[in-house]
Amino acid sequence: MTGSKVRVRYAPSPTGEPHLGNLRTALFDWLFARSLGGEFIVREEDTDQARKIDEAMDLQKLSLNWLGLDWDEGLGKDGKYGPYVQSRRLDYYQKIAQNLLENNKAYKCYCSSERLQSLREEQKKNKSSKLGYDGHCKNSDEDIVDKSYVIRFAMPLEGISAIDDAVRGHVEFPNQDVDDFILIKSDGFPTYHLASVVDDHYMDITHVFRGEEWLPSVPRHIQLYKSLGWEPPIYAHLPYILAPDKSKLSKRHGATSVLDYKEKGYIPDAMVNFLSLLGWSLDGETEIISRDQIINHFSIDRVNDSGAVFDIEKLDWMNGYYLRRMDVDKLADCLYQYWSDYPPEELDRIPSIDETKEIVILIQERIKTLKDAAPFIAFLFKDEIVYTATQLIQKGLDLEETKNILNQAVSLLNNIDDFWEDNIEESLRTFAKENNIKLGHFLGSIRFAITAQDASPQLFKSIEILGKDLTLFRLDQAIQTLNS
Repeated sequence: MTGSKVRVRYAPSPTGEPHLGNLRTALFDWLFARSLGGEFIVREEDTDQARKIDEAMDLQKLSLNWLGLDWDEGLGKDGKYGPYVQSRRLDYYQKIAQNLLENNKAYKCYCSSERLQSLREEQKKNKSSKLGYDGHCKNSDEDIVDKSYVIRFAMPLEGISAIDDAVRGHVEFPNQDVDDFILIKSDGFPTYHLASVVDDHYMDITHVFRGEEWLPSVPRHIQLYKSLGWEPPIYAHLPYILAPDKSKLSKRHGATSVLDYKEKGYIPDAMVNFLSLLGWSLDGETEIISRDQIINHFSIDRVNDSGAVFDIEKLDWMNGYYLRRMDVDKLADCLYQYWSDYPPEELDRIPSIDETKEIVILIQERIKTLKDAAPFIAFLFKDEIVYTATQLIQKGLDLEETKNILNQAVSLLNNIDDFWEDNIEESLRTFAKENNIKLGHFLGSIRFAITAQDASPQLFKSIEILGKDLTLFRLDQAIQTLNS
């Protein structure tokens, strides 16, 4: 590290879709950088060429953009520390590996895959306390031409490797417990351990946020820094994200792609709020925190070292909270864009932006996600609704009573010239009261006849939006169904 400005990096591997753990790390990187006026870098760690997926970084970009996590360098943004793709930085790693070889900090290993497999089986059989490579080639002067080899780091056999982790405090690892790990693979590509250390150094990374599963890598990285005479960054190992039962989070608990949550109708501000609380808190109590508030108050010393529980019910509640408090026009824009991106199967056509603005007030208080909206208003955008006579007859009514209610509704609504919500409500309520008809039976029968739904938005506004002609058509259709 040569500068004083905070520089953090999000360094995904292009081997699949970004999941919650990935983006939680990216979020904490971003929050830390933005809270201190630092720089947030995105680096592609593509050293595992066999597992590389071409579209993976596009998905990373989509995920970051959706959450509103802007970056300063990498992933299409040039900077003086580039390139930001490890497969384009092979010369850096080869140069460092050669330096370590020349200074007896590393060595070539010619062991075959068969020997290594046999070694693993023997260690397992003998229940060895130390697993991994046994140093077979460490003291060999042999330099075999035309034979495949890897370059291994020569771990010291004594002493400890220690860090003052920003989340966990002082952490120590006995060096004797760590095997001589690979730096350069037989295909010439570096391993994660070498590439990440080299890149973090040359890119002036000051702080490294990563999951606690990377804690066992600490002694490897610290010894690499020592051997190269470099100052390591400050590490912050984030807690695991756990399922509600405190087990490891898996797909059945919600460990899906971040973009799946976009498709399910969650919104960025709610996701950022929710993800920020998976390991960090403002005061241990506050749950609704705006993006700006999180940035202003974010600090590593408020990050917990214990597992963070992923609670989908809490996410639903939080998302609903944000939707209910969103400006009506903004919510309409969000819904319109969501339906354009993910056309709902419940709708025969996508509402226009003007129609969307009109119906938002019907559903804003009733939805937890954007996906919840379509089932509520499906009747407004269906060419045809289908039901049976049995479904039309509400509990507590018989066939003739239902037909009478619907015929009266046709007559009442047909006589309203100024067809808007207040007039519709006054006409229907007054009739039910004057004729001693239970309001629930009366309005429930009308609701199902025009919506084919047991639950729908506010009835009188729905009738206004549906329009006089279509409302009367559906009531007539229901009466015909009862007559048949």
